[in-house]
Order: sequence, then structure tokens, then C-alpha cells
Amino acid sequence: MISTKARYALRVMIDLAQHQEDAYIPLKDISARQEISEKYLETILRLLVKGKLVKGLRGKGGGYMLTRKPSDYSIGEIIELTEGPIACVSCRLPDAQSCPRKEDCITLPLWEKYDALVHDFFFQISLEALIEGSF
Repeated sequence: MISTKARYALRVMIDLAQHQEDAYIPLKDISARQEISEKYLETILRLLVKGKLVKGLRGKGGGYMLTRKPSDYSIGEIIELTEGPIACVSCRLPDAQSCPRKEDCITLPLWEKYDALVHDFFFQISLEALIEGSF
């Protein structure tokens, strides 16, 4: 299940992409348009800045802006930045301990294929394609 944080991060990225004009967009403007509290939005934007998906500027004329063109972001990278790795079962996480049943696990190929489908789905869609509805 995709969390509220990831869904809001997508909304923030869409908002920044739709309102980019080579100027920083104030937090209060994003908050008002997206109907997300400024406090919760600060948490999300902190993650996005730390992940270098957006940059922020404090003070007068400050706010947030994308670091790349909308076509250069994948939906998968935004979700994984906020959620962590997309995996349907714990044994498929990148830092998972080796499972003692791995060699005999009949269901492992199922989980691998499912994870690949989900990963490929989210990583093949750009932020621009999502905005344009062309995915």
C-alpha cells in the first residue's frame, strides 16, 4: 500500500512542475493549492530536498523548485524516496537477510515477477507523462 506521505510527495512534485517559472514557490502556496498542512508539507519537502529532487531557499523570495525537468523524474524514484524500496514481501527488500528457504521456495519466482512488474510500471512513467496523462 502506498502511504499518504508518498501520495502527497507526488502531489507536491506535480504542483512544482505545473507552477515552475524559474522562481521558487512558497510553501504556503503549495499548501493552499494541495490542501496539505504546512507542517506535514515541511516534512515531505525535507525528504525531497535531502533526496535532491527539489531545492529550497529560505527567506524573502524563497520556497521550493524542481532540480530537473519534469520529464527527468520517474514516479518510482519519488515513491521510493518517501516509502523506501518497493517490495511486496520482506525477503525481496534490498537489505533482507538471506532466507534459508530461498532454494526451495516455490513462491519466490511469483514475488520476483510481481515486484518487477510494479517496479517497471512506476519507473517507466515520468512526472511529465503523469501530468499530461500520457502513460
